[in-house]
Amino acid sequence: MASQSMEIVAKALEHQMLHSARLVEEQLDAELDKLERMDEDELERLKERRLEALKKAQKQKQEWLSKGHGEYREIPSEKDFFSEVKDSKNVVCHFYRDSTFRCKIVDKHLNVLAKKHLETKFIKLNVEKAPFLSERLRIKVIPTLALVKDGKTKDYVVGFADLGNTDEFSTEMLEWRLGCSDIINYSGNLLERPAIVQKPGSKFTKVEKKTIRGKGYDSDSESDDD
Repeated sequence: MASQSMEIVAKALEHQMLHSARLVEEQLDAELDKLERMDEDELERLKERRLEALKKAQKQKQEWLSKGHGEYREIPSEKDFFSEVKDSKNVVCHFYRDSTFRCKIVDKHLNVLAKKHLETKFIKLNVEKAPFLSERLRIKVIPTLALVKDGKTKDYVVGFADLGNTDEFSTEMLEWRLGCSDIINYSGNLLERPAIVQKPGSKFTKVEKKTIRGKGYDSDSESDDD
């Protein structure tokens, strides 16, 4: 009789344990299902936010392109300068002279950067066609880059002094210098200046300033006729 009672109790306990285990399993399944649904919802929200960000970025890109970003181009006169800088938040303007050969070095690098940094407008202006503006901005050395933010000239890159003082500076060096003035979105470390890499067989050319005859500018070129 006693053994029968123990058997009944054991079966009751086993049934209770199985029932409890099923309840725990069902609760776990419900929690996992809930978590899975939450993850899917969160994933969907992330997808929606990502899609919205992509749409916004594409819209911004099209707006920049419509304003002349994405290419390095010349503006015809100083009058155009004011409309160009008013139209864009970040502008790099290269003040150049045809007879200053180092301006062609700058042209080469700005052509690359204009395509890479759509957030910034890259333009050039012949100082001989902009006497009033050159005087107003105190452009004395050619080439000079005027860095304009929100319609105001924030900084200048004068000659090659900030670029290693050599004709052999890299596009990365100029990109870093522009990043230091927050005129482009620089992705590198501003605390680390790019190294000056001399090309094999090339000669390091230190830039010397020379007054251009009959003009109120200095030039980084070795000769007025270069």
